Amino acid sequence: MTLRARWQALSPREQRGVSVLGVLVGVLLFWSIAIAPALSTLRDSDNRRAQIGQQQAHMLALQAQAKALQTRTPLSRDEALRTLQGLTPNAQMQLNVQGDRVAVQLKAVTAPTLANWLAQVRSQAQTLPVEVHLTRSNTTGTAPAATSPVVAWDGSMVLRLPTRGTAP
Repeated sequence: MTLRARWQALSPREQRGVSVLGVLVGVLLFWSIAIAPALSTLRDSDNRRAQIGQQQAHMLALQAQAKALQTRTPLSRDEALRTLQGLTPNAQMQLNVQGDRVAVQLKAVTAPTLANWLAQVRSQAQTLPVEVHLTRSNTTGTAPAATSPVVAWDGSMVLRLPTRGTAP
């Protein structure tokens, strides 16, 4: 029996029910293919716009930092060494100059201190780490809760001093 013959065999009430069911399935299919994805994209657009704005601001900050690094006047080896010595706390870091390199011994240096020091060493003394060997140790530091462990680093680092005319 063909589809048309089956349709003719149905009563008018059954034909109406199947037609309504077909229309509902069509509407559901249209909704799930055409409307729902568009609404989802529209709902997510504000979050995506904010996220893209943050990424753009970060990229512009990195661009400004790169331009500042490109336009700075290169330091001589002696100027960089003096600046490096001025930035280095003697109790936690020991410097040993070896030609155009400086070996740094670290002892219980907290992570924020190390990060700030490295940023200053790069921007002000124009030196870059060449080799780093660090081990993490938990020590009791001067955190807001004095008994909470503070991450500290021990180890060694080799920094390359700049030579005039070449940027690190």
